[in-house]
Order: sequence, then structure tokens, then C-alpha cells
Amino acid sequence: MALMNRRHSFALLFLMVLFFSACTISYRFNGASIDYATTKTIQIDNFPIRSAYVWAPMQSIFQNRLTDIYANQTKLRQVKKNGDLQLSGEITGFDQFNKGISSNGYSNLVQLKMTVNVRFVNNKKHTDDFERQFTATTEYDSSQQLNAVQEELVTQMVKDITDQIFNATVANW
Repeated sequence: MALMNRRHSFALLFLMVLFFSACTISYRFNGASIDYATTKTIQIDNFPIRSAYVWAPMQSIFQNRLTDIYANQTKLRQVKKNGDLQLSGEITGFDQFNKGISSNGYSNLVQLKMTVNVRFVNNKKHTDDFERQFTATTEYDSSQQLNAVQEELVTQMVKDITDQIFNATVANW
């Protein structure tokens, strides 16, 4: 009889563990720490290209990624003016540099660098306001033409820079 009660106890315990492990609470951490009771809107102005070297699609790739990151990772409503949070700035640098030299004296690695100047205004807490430059770099083999890899490389750098901007503005890291 004691063996039967022990089996029932183990079976009951097993079913309880199975039941409670199947019921989980899902929590998605995106890093945003926003007081939605006071901060409801964000204004993201266009970021024009002000660098010496210009690749026209770069501006729209940057603008789309910047607006998307706030739309997807916050509950802030995007507005055209008078936002509780305001982002403005310009793409100030898009440069390439020889990074590595091969044994024959020619460049074998090129570094591409993108810099964006950002002005952030928090109309609910002005101590968070700043103007800062964000930079990202990537490299490619000099045997490749820049126009063949430019879109992929710019997309990588834009992702890095917009993540930095997001973290600096609403993640408080």
C-alpha cells in the first residue's frame, strides 16, 4: 500500500512539474526604459547627408531603420512635430581608408566609416538632452569594388549606429 501511495505521489508530482513548466510567462527585453505615463510621442526629423562623399540611398536606409527601431521596440507614437522626445541630426561622414597593406605594397583591406551627428531633446526631462556623434566601421577586401558591397556594408553600419542611438536615448545604458 505504501508503494502504491509513493507511485501516486511521484505521478502527481510529475504532472504538477509538467503542468507548471508548460505555463510560462513570456517577457521580451528590448532595453527601453521609458515612462509611458509621461512620455507618449517621438519626433524623428530627416537626417540629411552632409558628408563630402555621398551615396544617395544611405539616407533612406538610415531614416527607415531609425524610425523602425522606435516603432518596433517602444510604444511611442511617432509625430511630425512637438514630440515628447525629439531626434534630429545629419550624416556627417562616409569615408573609406586603406586599412591593410599586402606584401606587394598595395592595399588589401579597406575600412568604411560612417558618422552621424545626433541632437536628442527629452521635453519631459531636459537633463537627458545631448548632442553626440555616433560612428560605425566595417571592412572589405580591396579586390572588391565598393559599389558591389556598399549596400550590405552601409546596412550593417546603419544597424550598429541606430542601435547605439536607441540605447543612448531610451535605454539609459
